[in-house]
Amino acid sequence: MSNILDAEFPAPEPLGSLLAGRLRREREARGWSITDLAALSGVSRSMISKIERDEVSPTAALLGKLSGAFGLTVSTLLARAEGDGGGGRVSRRKEQSRWTDPETGYLRRQLSPAGADPELVHVEMPPGAEVGYPAASYAFVRGQCVWVLEGALTIIDGDEETLLSAGDCMAFDMAMPRARAYANRSPNKIAKYVVTLARR
Repeated sequence: MSNILDAEFPAPEPLGSLLAGRLRREREARGWSITDLAALSGVSRSMISKIERDEVSPTAALLGKLSGAFGLTVSTLLARAEGDGGGGRVSRRKEQSRWTDPETGYLRRQLSPAGADPELVHVEMPPGAEVGYPAASYAFVRGQCVWVLEGALTIIDGDEETLLSAGDCMAFDMAMPRARAYANRSPNKIAKYVVTLARR
């Protein structure tokens, strides 16, 4: 089924050095050393240093840890990297921030304008892929829902697993943030879904 979310547009420029520079600026703006960020995020000093020097591209899991330490959602961090720090009320389809996890091929696109609350994010999860985020990624989120558009998505929330099919929507209890993972266990079908995030 084709819709506006599937419309073809030119691929965005790789975030690469923009993301590396944004991570460094977020850290420096807080007066943190690389050691401080490592302690707060659980990411090693050497990995943070390589990411900031644009020697490696961070995975979704690493971005989840780093953004959680900064008190930002991943989509806000990515939007800031592209210079979309806020101000606009309209998010044009061809200008929406897009990012692909180099490890899984997971593709996320920020639907809402940068800084909007709640945030809307469109995700495409390749067959067999799984992306996990630590509880710290949700410590500053007061509400979250996931609505599956196509395929099936397994959500691992702490020790609970829930399978969602196309059309299903799940809300989360954010009173006690837990580690969460999103998995597409289909061997050949992509899973497409929309995530809403409301900040505290």
